Amino acid sequence: MSIEIKKEIQLEIAHVLFIDIVGYSKLSINQQRAVVNELTEVVSASDQFQKAEAAERLIKIPTGDGMALVFYTSPEAPAQCAIEVSRILKEHPSLQLRMGVHSGPVSGVIDVNGHANLAGAGLNIAQRVMVCGDAGHILLSKHVAEDLEEYERWRPLLHDLGSCEVKHGMRVSVVNLYDDQFGNAKLPRRFETVQKRRKRLRWAATTAALLALVAIVAGVVMFSRNRVRSVLAAPDKSIAVLPFENRSGDPNNAYFADGIQDEILTLLSRIADLKVISRTSTLHYKSASRNLREIAEQLGVAYLLEGSVQKSGDAVRVNVQLIKAANDSHLWADTFDRKLTDVFGVESEIAKRIAESLQAKLTGREEQALAVKPTNNSEAYDAYLRGLALEARTTTSPDDSEKAVGFYERAVRLDPAFALAWARLSRANAHVYFGGLDSTTARRDATERALNTAQKLQPNSPETLLAQAYYQYWVQRDYELAKATFGRVRELLPGSSDVPAALALIARRQGQWDKSVAYWEQTLALDPRNTQWLALAAETYAMLRQFPAALKTYDRLLDIVPNEPDTVASKAKIYQAEGNLEQAGKLLADVNAQTPSFIAFLTKMDQLFLDRQFDEAIRLIHSRLTEYRDVSDIERFFNPFFLVLAQENAGDSVGARATAQQMLRPLETLSQKDPDNPNFAQALSIIHAVLGEKDAAIKEAERAITLLPSGKDAVDGPRGEENLAFVEHLVGDKDSAIPRLQHLLQIPYSNCLTPALLRLHPQWDSLRSDPAFQKLCEEKQP
Repeated sequence: MSIEIKKEIQLEIAHVLFIDIVGYSKLSINQQRAVVNELTEVVSASDQFQKAEAAERLIKIPTGDGMALVFYTSPEAPAQCAIEVSRILKEHPSLQLRMGVHSGPVSGVIDVNGHANLAGAGLNIAQRVMVCGDAGHILLSKHVAEDLEEYERWRPLLHDLGSCEVKHGMRVSVVNLYDDQFGNAKLPRRFETVQKRRKRLRWAATTAALLALVAIVAGVVMFSRNRVRSVLAAPDKSIAVLPFENRSGDPNNAYFADGIQDEILTLLSRIADLKVISRTSTLHYKSASRNLREIAEQLGVAYLLEGSVQKSGDAVRVNVQLIKAANDSHLWADTFDRKLTDVFGVESEIAKRIAESLQAKLTGREEQALAVKPTNNSEAYDAYLRGLALEARTTTSPDDSEKAVGFYERAVRLDPAFALAWARLSRANAHVYFGGLDSTTARRDATERALNTAQKLQPNSPETLLAQAYYQYWVQRDYELAKATFGRVRELLPGSSDVPAALALIARRQGQWDKSVAYWEQTLALDPRNTQWLALAAETYAMLRQFPAALKTYDRLLDIVPNEPDTVASKAKIYQAEGNLEQAGKLLADVNAQTPSFIAFLTKMDQLFLDRQFDEAIRLIHSRLTEYRDVSDIERFFNPFFLVLAQENAGDSVGARATAQQMLRPLETLSQKDPDNPNFAQALSIIHAVLGEKDAAIKEAERAITLLPSGKDAVDGPRGEENLAFVEHLVGDKDSAIPRLQHLLQIPYSNCLTPALLRLHPQWDSLRSDPAFQKLCEEKQP
């Protein structure tokens, strides 16, 4: 890589070493100049520095009181360089440094002085990791430590410190890199909350015991060299609640067992002194024959709770056992026989016993929260649990969202004082509104009414505040207000991954892509096997056209849920965007009209279009509509829309116009009922274009952009601009379409255009003879 940074460089993964001179600001100007020169001399003497610079795989960025070294070699390079610098410093006792290492995305920019520079989450996080340390410390992000621990030689050097609060209230998980020859073994001052516990441990341990422990660990590493095992110890006060077994004899009662598990988990997550893994991360451990120690290692916890639920009429039996994963020992086990109306007391009692067993300190507010009984109405609670079960499904349909709303509405009808159900009802309605299924005033008002009721009943509960935050985010689209409310939730649920995940989603809506990536890293550090967060993080990388990172994250997801249809389809979309139709086709080979996943079906349609198999696409759509019984209402409506495009591309203009004419009146009716819905406006624009109604087509396409501009939504807003470009090309206005496409290739967004898609997709065929379009189709060199 050339040392000259060009503005055109796109985001790519780099390995960053951030170095800071401690006490720099206290020095005189002459002393500052001298110490910077000394730092340059020390760093330049490092073998890693010299090798990377000779290979032109290094970028050096001065920071005034230090420097950032950006390596494009391997994740080991910055860590090894830091070690070498630390050793050289022994000959420079007056030079005090602290160092931070992180791997992440960076990109070329032109700064305010017109100079080439770098920016991105890779640099930002490396700096934030560094500021957690003191003089002599070499701190790594947890992400880098996990990469390094794949190599045996690094494992004894990695010492987990936990998380550290940095800029903007973010928390980064940090690992200290040291041994007796380099680094700083002392606990950084920022980790005051764990300092006393660490001191007690050091005081209690003798030198002989430490030597014995090193020998034991070395033996375990040798014995387990063929297994990938984390040596970063799980926090003592950490727990995962595994899926509860349904022993009712009726599989339809599975929702009840899932609900009991979820409620216990929710109560535990309110205890700030505990690390609690989300239900989404544990959902995939339902197998009866499971290796508990391995599960605990995968989830990064010290304790597991197992349980079963048996429901018969209004009688409920709950069995639970708390297990210490390190030695598979059962700390306690108990059976609770209760009436359905008393099951809430069981959940609270279990949560309290777990807190006592893990010696978690409860504040007065937390004790009060554990004692709250959400409802006295067993039927209302049953409906509430059914709604939770629908929302917890890994693959949901639009119909599931509406059914969940229905169950929560039944719950609040049965018990109007059920604050928790009101909060979930507000969130469920907000989700439907935001998803583009129903953005009517009626849906908005229903969301607000449910939120107002929850606020009257329990204004300061985490669930009510979450409902308020999602209303601000999904309905009002007031991102700053939503972020402030999520900040209040974080104070109540500091260990929850929900808040940084929501902040990651908001950041990308605002076009703050570096922040979004940083929040995803923070989220996955808290909740590493949460399939929902992994899918959304991979989606974010795809929007950034960081396709290797997206594929790696999807593979990580498929390790947890092998062959999951939505994930396989999403991976195929990456290959389509890269122009690798052969690999995409292999992943989609088994998708047919009976495939339940709508995402997989749509991706198959894209594949047929890209392969120019239009007759097969038409046949598949007809089969989907006539043979598949579980087609949702929204899919049943929009499948004819894809039929129009297939017919048009197949050269059947008469058939396409006939289908478009059939769709026009129902689509206009929908748009009139929901005039603020940009999805309907986009669909109408294409129907008008196929019918040859140029003015109406352009008007609707422009209206869609007005309803959801890119400035308001950096994820979906540019889709409206792409739709306008498509409509312009359909009606013969290529002079407007091509500059718009050029702009879209330069920005991240959902399902973004790539040169390969422009080159391969038949929808752009009429532009192919234009030299300007041909230039857009050329692949850019990395």
